[in-house]
Amino acid sequence: MKIYLVGGAVRDKLLNLPVTEQDWVVIGETPETMLQQGFKPVGKDFPVFLHPQSHEEYALARTERKTTHGYKGFSVHAAPDVSLEDDLIRRDLTINAMAMTPLGQLIDPYGGRRDLERRLFRHVSPAFCEDPVRILRVARFAARYAHLGFRLADETRTLMQSMVSSGEADYLVPERVWAELFKALNEISPSAFFYTLKDCGALAKIFPELDNLFGVPQPAQHHPEIDTGVHSLMSLEQAALLSSSPEVRFAALVHDLGKALSPKDNLPHHYRHETNGLPVLDALCQRLRVPNAFKALAQHVMQYHTHCHQVAHTAPATLTDTLAALGAFKPVNTLNAFLSACEADARGRTGFENRAYPQADIFRLAAKAASSVDTSPALNGGLQGAQIGAAIRQLRIRAVANIIRAA
Repeated sequence: MKIYLVGGAVRDKLLNLPVTEQDWVVIGETPETMLQQGFKPVGKDFPVFLHPQSHEEYALARTERKTTHGYKGFSVHAAPDVSLEDDLIRRDLTINAMAMTPLGQLIDPYGGRRDLERRLFRHVSPAFCEDPVRILRVARFAARYAHLGFRLADETRTLMQSMVSSGEADYLVPERVWAELFKALNEISPSAFFYTLKDCGALAKIFPELDNLFGVPQPAQHHPEIDTGVHSLMSLEQAALLSSSPEVRFAALVHDLGKALSPKDNLPHHYRHETNGLPVLDALCQRLRVPNAFKALAQHVMQYHTHCHQVAHTAPATLTDTLAALGAFKPVNTLNAFLSACEADARGRTGFENRAYPQADIFRLAAKAASSVDTSPALNGGLQGAQIGAAIRQLRIRAVANIIRAA
């Protein structure tokens, strides 16, 4: 059996990055001979097996032929006569089309090592354009490696643009879009994912709600960067610095979707954008089948982020009701995640990146004070039903008022 380490493990070894999992390609075998040697079959669309001891994935070398649109529109040929070079050329980028023997010898027929050194994302062959998911994968690699200086090769950008203009990108299914977005949100530079998509024209096709924000102006005194799309991605960058939570990062990314709906006569002002954006967010989450935890936090941040920014000048009753809407009085809540996303929004502006955000502390103190009030007067005062809730609300408002006065 001839086996070679392939893909991301080889790439990250050469970049001196941690390797979390290893994939192997097998040359000269058949499914029958793999089974005879104790391997367990797990592949649905092509022959993939788990090693009987290490449980790492071993795939038979294969070639692919495009049969129809979309990422599943391929026929696969796996046979003993498929060479290592044949297997590698079907991969997306040259940096992912290298192999290594168990003894560490590099096999690099398509210049992957050179492109690693040049910090370049370059497609292996014209067959790249046959799979629309590769647009998302390249964008995700940008999010992972942007901090190392990686950039997109001009010819690969042109090819990705042609995939968008030809309609191939229209065949991306929601599950794959969300899967790649989720991975990108967990990378070091998630904003690079969206800049890469915008660069090739795919952002308008895949995330039109975000693309619509570019070119929409904001007041320069509050937003020196002016452009709402730029601000949204700056907020995402700040969220990535403040929190490892993908939910927080997603909420920071989409918090201003409503600004795309502001009447042109009102620009650069965006009255009621906090509530105007809620149906847009709902449509995006429904289309991409975004998990409820992501959607719920994003809704809270969209609707109440300006309440947080202006907390020191907010009426105690309004702040108390906002805290209740956020679930801040429940034992388990997402208040800290909400505040992180709000801080990312405040810092996601040119010149504001390192500015303190005391509003978060005021919000936390108000929540703690309101949660800690002695409710016995309301519970033991002979009140009934809704009267009890109203009385507890008044107690909380008084506690919140003391916090705001102290601020």
